[in-house]
Amino acid sequence: MTVAHALAVVLLLLAAPAQARVAHAWPPSRGAPVFDQNRYQADQHRYEMDRLRIQADQRGASARWLETETRLTSLRLQSARPPEPLLPPAVLPLLSTGEARALRRAATARRQASTTSVGQIDAWLDRAPR
Repeated sequence: MTVAHALAVVLLLLAAPAQARVAHAWPPSRGAPVFDQNRYQADQHRYEMDRLRIQADQRGASARWLETETRLTSLRLQSARPPEPLLPPAVLPLLSTGEARALRRAATARRQASTTSVGQIDAWLDRAPR
């Protein structure tokens, strides 16, 4: 046996008790396992839900802030707009009963003329195709 072989045998003998100790220490004794896949997955889901909830809260706060800014900008624009000029009320001349009757007849005639022209268009659209 060479010196290298002897040295290797001695190292194996020294390492064997250490391996035996590790083998006895692993797996742990009765109780909860070191790594529980279900618990780990539940923690992942909880962290993800918390992250999504925080993100939704941030987006909601941002939307409320933008609504407020929009309202303020609208109010600023309205306040910067020049006021509408006040026009004096139009004075309508007093019409005699005959003039008022003539105006009503003219308005009625205009309405009837527009309905007859619309009727002609409808009749043309409703005609049978050739």
